[in-house]
Amino acid sequence: MNRFLAGAIGGLVATVPMTVVMNMLFQKLQPSQQYPLPPREITETVVDRVVDGQLGDRPLTFLSLAAHFAYGAATGALYPLFCRRSPHPVAAGVPFGLAIWAASYLGWLPAAHILRPATRHPPARTALMLAAHVVWGGGTVIIGEALHRRGLSGKTTAVGDRA
Repeated sequence: MNRFLAGAIGGLVATVPMTVVMNMLFQKLQPSQQYPLPPREITETVVDRVVDGQLGDRPLTFLSLAAHFAYGAATGALYPLFCRRSPHPVAAGVPFGLAIWAASYLGWLPAAHILRPATRHPPARTALMLAAHVVWGGGTVIIGEALHRRGLSGKTTAVGDRA
């Protein structure tokens, strides 16, 4: 399977454990820090800019999840540009996940005035998001490389081989 497609699928699937980690760690935050997590904050900001009037909680929740998973897939498709093939995909995936976090939460989201930079959020919330991106990055590359090696034919190729 093409590594970019495999990465997109890996990013989509790895968003599941990422979301679980986010929700588990969210429950451990102090009550004053339990305001909506970034996927919801981002969605609310974008919706407020695009749609006249407010959407209800259910549509915002659906849009937040859909956008979160779509972003996971889109950014997962980028990993072949940054990660060399490795017998240890987690070793490549963790820094990739952290790089996506930095590019998003310190880069384009604040630049577009969609979300405050991570440096202006409570440290516990920033740690939560860093942990979630470690899980996502590792999962994305593990899944992506497994799909790439297996290919659509179901045949397994060696880690360094091109399918």
